[in-house]
Amino acid sequence: MKTVDDLLAEGVQDRFVLLRADFNVPLDGYTITDDGRIRAALPTITKLVGGGAKLLILAHLGRPKETEQFGRDPKATLSPVAARLGQLLDQRVSLAEDVVGQSAHSIAGALLPGGVGLLANVRCDARETGTPAERDALATELVDLVTGGDGPPAAFVSDGFGVVHREQASVVEIARKLPAYGGDLVARETEVLRRLTGDPARPYVVILGGSKVSDKLAVLTNLLPKVDTLLVGGAMCFTFLAAQGHDVGGSKLESDQVETCRDLLGKYADTLVLPTDVVVASEFSADAETRTVSVGEIPEGWMGLDVGPETVSLFASKLGDAATVFWNGPMGVFELAPFAAGTTGVAEAVADSPAFSVIGGGDSASAIRAAGLDEERFGHISTGGGASLEFLEGKELPGIAVLEEA
Repeated sequence: MKTVDDLLAEGVQDRFVLLRADFNVPLDGYTITDDGRIRAALPTITKLVGGGAKLLILAHLGRPKETEQFGRDPKATLSPVAARLGQLLDQRVSLAEDVVGQSAHSIAGALLPGGVGLLANVRCDARETGTPAERDALATELVDLVTGGDGPPAAFVSDGFGVVHREQASVVEIARKLPAYGGDLVARETEVLRRLTGDPARPYVVILGGSKVSDKLAVLTNLLPKVDTLLVGGAMCFTFLAAQGHDVGGSKLESDQVETCRDLLGKYADTLVLPTDVVVASEFSADAETRTVSVGEIPEGWMGLDVGPETVSLFASKLGDAATVFWNGPMGVFELAPFAAGTTGVAEAVADSPAFSVIGGGDSASAIRAAGLDEERFGHISTGGGASLEFLEGKELPGIAVLEEA
């Protein structure tokens, strides 16, 4: 793909650039609790601003209902993002009140070289995720914001890796209507994941957590023949433990996946590593009574909500001589303090490992920041959990494919 550096070499002074970023940050009301995705976009944004581009940014936040439109519902508005991005850039970021309406045209028309505008949450326009014809129509209107007149031709930069696996107007269709380039983040993410799917240094260890085996089944079946060790944590481990014959009490269990897990355990007995102890609670609550028990001694009705210290030590031992590590998914309900130790312990073990480590975005990246670990201790922290998993599954990512076609 052509990169933002290729675009800069062509020149962006006084040139409109539409940038698709991933600013889908976690919020507590209107407060951003983890600005990692905003900071990850800064290298590309600062290059374009420094080059004198008129930068108009597209992004989404959550999954707003069409009825919310552009109201100030904290689940829909990008107002906190505009404020935080302005702080990081040390300049005002103008926020449009709509995606392609009068406000968007006003914001775009007022941009000066080196200026930055942010359109309203693009998913508030139902066409973003609509039919091919609807997506094409929205992309045409987005292009209309930055074309026309006597200025140099506009360009599109795709730097929202967290959405490149989506067939959406602001990801795919718009790249077919303007000269398209990959931003620094998309280029780096793609390079790293190709390193994992090509010929990674060995031993190659993968850690998978999260809630459902069904969500990770495709990546499990694709990775198991290729890795040296696969460590399983999170709620998904209880379906595997049930497949081994353990009574998992009230823990999360996908009964329809037990037989699949049994087959995987039989075929990859030397590769799969499961927890040996877990932290259980009488109820799903930060104030619940908790115990640490072996996986064969979960009390009836109690639920497993984290891996135990023995498991953390076991997983750490498997990481000791690893050369490549990929981790996606927390080891427990790390948002609640009594069940955060497993995820934090595994994060510290990955950080201590001599391996080239890749953190597969989402909750794993948030957990690292919540634990206060230095991000420099990891080889790469992805911004796209779903996109990185689909890449490792071997799927074609539409947002990458269209850039390569361009």
